[in-house]
Amino acid sequence: MPPKPKPRKVDWLDGIASRYDVIVIGSGLAGLTSANMLARQGHSVLLLEQHYNYGGMATWFKRKGGHIFDISLHGFPIGMKKTCRKYWSPEIAAAIVQLEGIRFDNPQFSLWTTFDRVDFTGLLTEQFGVEKSAIDAFFDHARSMNFYDEQTMTTRQLFEQYFPGRDDVVRLLMEPITYANGSTLDDPAITYGIVFSNFMSKGVYTFQGGTDKLIGMMKAELARNGVEIRNHALVEEVRVRDGRVRGVVANGREIDADCVVSNAGLLNTVTRLVDERHFSSDFLAAARGVRRNNSSCQVYLGIKKGESVDYIGDLFFTSVAPTYEADQLLSFVPSSRTFSLYYPNTRPGTDRYTIVSSTNARWEDWADFSDEAYEREKQKLIDGTLVALERYLPGVTEKIDHVEAATPRTFKYYTRHLGGASFGTKFEGLQVSFDLPNQVGGLFHAGSVGIIMSGWLGAANYGVIVANKADSFLTAAKK
Repeated sequence: MPPKPKPRKVDWLDGIASRYDVIVIGSGLAGLTSANMLARQGHSVLLLEQHYNYGGMATWFKRKGGHIFDISLHGFPIGMKKTCRKYWSPEIAAAIVQLEGIRFDNPQFSLWTTFDRVDFTGLLTEQFGVEKSAIDAFFDHARSMNFYDEQTMTTRQLFEQYFPGRDDVVRLLMEPITYANGSTLDDPAITYGIVFSNFMSKGVYTFQGGTDKLIGMMKAELARNGVEIRNHALVEEVRVRDGRVRGVVANGREIDADCVVSNAGLLNTVTRLVDERHFSSDFLAAARGVRRNNSSCQVYLGIKKGESVDYIGDLFFTSVAPTYEADQLLSFVPSSRTFSLYYPNTRPGTDRYTIVSSTNARWEDWADFSDEAYEREKQKLIDGTLVALERYLPGVTEKIDHVEAATPRTFKYYTRHLGGASFGTKFEGLQVSFDLPNQVGGLFHAGSVGIIMSGWLGAANYGVIVANKADSFLTAAKK
């Protein structure tokens, strides 16, 4: 018998052009939005994604039994509706809906909220006994913050100014933001004020239909605007000559471009994709001083077909810790969890329920386990999550037919983010990101940086900012 033929190797870049005006590396919301904007502005755009799926941290996966799990906590401010309407499509914006059942339960308080200024003011006056004048002054101060303000005040100092000695108030106001982007009390107050004020406008929103529908609609819009998008396409190098971007090397192939927008992570871009000889010593020192934000652990729970669970809120912040402490939220043995509950109306037309538990985590706590120890610790994480959930949904464990856990190692494997960072970098990363094109002409970074540019809304808006800068560069280069 003749030998079996070897399976043909797939060329994931088959049919692409040899040159584009812009190459976008990575398909997080910043990269996708940059690509869409630049194509609308008349540039030829190639988007390369190393993973099989698109969306970066705004993504999903499927499992047997009809389960679809969304990655990360998908709560964002009302501003996402405007951003999607203006820079994507009215259809995408129309699918953004409010989460009305935001819930807290911890040793200091238990409450429901719509998570907006009016409701928080009522809670703080009636349940916490805070003077309305102090609340109004706090909200006004937070609302007035912007990136160009003085940045020496910490979030801890901000709270102490308006709510001295009230760690219960700090917990209510701070804990959700820590879950959202990794902020701590010792970060600059501006990084808290801008994000919190955005949420306080009109509450928390999500995308009805699931992340799979969102990214599907975005891919269709990209195609309509002429963007070439490819997955399984790993960019190994950004080519630079004479201080200017010349293209990339992806899957071993050279592709020419006048401009590159990297959504591959700030530190990956500077330390892995570009030869450090192209950067000044001062810039490299600043880049090496940028701190990664932390990562997270998640437990995905699929409810059996035909089963249901009671409504206990859409986004549920739970804790058995006596008080709020950012370090405690990062503990290897978590005492605080946020549950995202997906009911059938999350994906209209289905009758399925899923639950995702999220905890903040440190890379170093998970990095060095042997394979055996790693699986054992993941099982402990799952078991602890089920015990915590049973407090609110007795008997739910019997209704689950799929469960799995993700850790910082999981996020590093799929996203290639250094340390599995789920929230990008700390505040100092924003200036380094801004300065990148001053080091290498035509090289831009868009992504989760500086906390105020993290989360779905921040990433998409930063994609717009960077696209406009890249468009100006390309327009000037063509003259």
